Amino acid sequence: MNKLAITTAVAGAGLVTLSLAPLTAQARPAEPTTGLAWSPCTEENLGGLECATLRVPLDHADPRGAQITLALSRARHTGTTGYQGALLVNPGGPGGTGRDFALRVANHLPADLRAAYDVVGFDPRGVGGSSPALRCDPGHFKPVRPDYVPRTPALESAWLSRSAAYAQACGRKYGPLLSHLTTVDAVKDMEAIRAALGEQRINYYGASYGTYLGAVYATLFPARVRRMVLDSSVRPSGVWYTDNLDQDRAFEGNINALFAWIAKYDEAYHLGTTAQAVRNSFFAARQKVAAVPAGGVVGADELDDTYLIAGYIDLGAYWPYLANALAWYQAGDAASLVEAYNRFGATTDDNGYAVYNAVQCSDVRWPRDWTRWRRDNGRLYAAGFRFETWANAWYNAPCAFWPAAAGRPVDVGRTRDLPPVLLFQATNDAATPYAGGVEMNRRLAGSRLVIEDGGRTHGIVQRGNACVDEKFTAFLATGALPPNRSHCARLPEPVPPSTAAVRPLTAAVFPPVLRRP
Repeated sequence: MNKLAITTAVAGAGLVTLSLAPLTAQARPAEPTTGLAWSPCTEENLGGLECATLRVPLDHADPRGAQITLALSRARHTGTTGYQGALLVNPGGPGGTGRDFALRVANHLPADLRAAYDVVGFDPRGVGGSSPALRCDPGHFKPVRPDYVPRTPALESAWLSRSAAYAQACGRKYGPLLSHLTTVDAVKDMEAIRAALGEQRINYYGASYGTYLGAVYATLFPARVRRMVLDSSVRPSGVWYTDNLDQDRAFEGNINALFAWIAKYDEAYHLGTTAQAVRNSFFAARQKVAAVPAGGVVGADELDDTYLIAGYIDLGAYWPYLANALAWYQAGDAASLVEAYNRFGATTDDNGYAVYNAVQCSDVRWPRDWTRWRRDNGRLYAAGFRFETWANAWYNAPCAFWPAAAGRPVDVGRTRDLPPVLLFQATNDAATPYAGGVEMNRRLAGSRLVIEDGGRTHGIVQRGNACVDEKFTAFLATGALPPNRSHCARLPEPVPPSTAAVRPLTAAVFPPVLRRP
């Protein structure tokens, strides 16, 4: 089937679009429940946490109808006095697991806050330990895939077919469920969690897409917010098509920063003494693996997916590791790229991607005419934004064919009842560009924005920046807020280890990364 036929057949398959008028009205709070039955978690990655499940309506407008199950975790407060309630946390996605995030957050809190707060994580509907958990096509990311860059009609047609097939697979497997996986559905689940915890007001910390969850919760349930922290904010007015185009520009800046850093340490990596020379080395490697995949595994797409991590974080061992892998590949060692791909680029579980699509494709209406996608992404690519533009386009392309009704956007922040919210944003964040933090600051009346000048890491709280973390912990401890538009210096860029050009670097320590907003 040619690309035109694919577009017409799927986009015209009886889809219904709801009104695009923004949601603004506050929602009805959840009624108190009988509580949660906590017991020690059995999963290895949740050691030390307690786990519980909560039944919620598939459709919150029909509370007596079909039910689904949410999986929760809790790091209990350690103190006997001064309890400040539950701190509900979410790492983003959409599609990110949240139960393990509770452990990370709790382990990085100072002792006085561990004593005062229960840190509660949850796998949003469709995710991880929640049931049902979506998996549409586990083979979608199997290497080696067609080149992301549609230089020929055949490549574009291949990716249109793959994207349409993915959307159709989700529709066949999950049907009506797909209409109940929006951000608003997840936010109403959060309100049910608050009620089940027995909390009159909830504390919340969300990062990446978790900022949008928090902002929508604050808009619909402002009277239920006690303290809220949003780290690396989504731009609400851009959800989701425009926000993804904005990412492409920002990721280009960060990959160029990686190339400049590698050039600075040319004595270690021998990839070029200028950023442009290193960039040329990378794209030469990309052309080479497009023709002959490294180890039969890493083609052009897989290389892009591997090096995308450099746009999310420039701390710790990430940049040295990636530079080392490219240097060894240039010296003839294909195993270096395979190792890096298996560590950073491989997608082994379709669950996160399935929910990512289910949320973003249903939150708001996406363009159904592929001509617009081709025009917008083609212009960006022609303007020099080559690294992530087409990879990002195809990552989101199932939304052009999604077999579920689109919801209405939420007019974030249109409420006067919300207590002050604390925001953190790095100026060179690529996944949620800086403009998102500025807009969120404007929309949430009384909020305070803390800016990490020059920072490139996505998710800056609990990364070791004392200026950032002191403001975070002071707010949780007492509600103290810094002046709006406070500034913090970024953490230093990494320095290559003395053995930078010696494989392997498998002992390197990689801080956790928040992937996809």
